[in-house]
Amino acid sequence: MRFFAGLLIAGLPALAATTLQAGPVEAFASIRQVLPSGQTVVVNEGPQEARSLGSFALRVYEPAPPPDQTVFFQQGLVRSRDGFVEGLQLADTNGDSLPEIIVIIRSAGTGGYLSAYSFRVDDQGELTEEHYLEGLPPDTDVVAALRGEARRE
Repeated sequence: MRFFAGLLIAGLPALAATTLQAGPVEAFASIRQVLPSGQTVVVNEGPQEARSLGSFALRVYEPAPPPDQTVFFQQGLVRSRDGFVEGLQLADTNGDSLPEIIVIIRSAGTGGYLSAYSFRVDDQGELTEEHYLEGLPPDTDVVAALRGEARRE
């Protein structure tokens, strides 16, 4: 018998060692944008999750000059995802002349379908979800699709 990381291992020491010494999961690099208000927005996939599904976090930070753009956390949201984060855009989708925050997710399976989520930050700094669309064809202009969704309301 052998002890490994404080555990008594009998029978399958190589399997236990492999499990306990697994390397880190490839993580999605964060995408950052600065809003006209000076606030910084960051989106990233959940740590230790599969790239093909899990969650994404959207965080908003108070205005600050570099390198402090992500020091003063203001608010954030976590949403589920079916696919990987492909992009972050700023675009006015509801006609109020202020950009919404658009998170684009691409499915990992056959078809590469898109999902698009739009969020806004109001005058009080409140982050809210405006719209989301799922199952869009892979070549969809997500900004135009979200604008169409906003008009239907």
